[in-house]
Amino acid sequence: MGCLFSLLVVVAALYYGVNIGEVYFRYYRLLDEMQTETRIASGLDDGTIRRRIQAAIEEIGLPEAAGSSLVIRRTASPREIVIETRYSESVSLPFFNHSFSLHPRAVQPL
Repeated sequence: MGCLFSLLVVVAALYYGVNIGEVYFRYYRLLDEMQTETRIASGLDDGTIRRRIQAAIEEIGLPEAAGSSLVIRRTASPREIVIETRYSESVSLPFFNHSFSLHPRAVQPL
């Protein structure tokens, strides 16, 4: 009986971990794309950067709010580019409902 209970706990942990981990996996994929765009931003205009990031958002499968709240800001002093967005993802599992508010942000000197 103890082995069966342990197996049930392991399966439940995997089930919850995979579903919650997907949220963070998508977040880090978007953050990586944003950081890549900041590194090559000196040779690109903001429209091109926006299109590339919005295409990545669609490919990753993020909520539309991630693309609609996308901000690209270049500053003169200090010379840098900031790309950021805000969105939330909800996870509904048995005994667990949570909304994750995420704010990926990438900054790079120009």
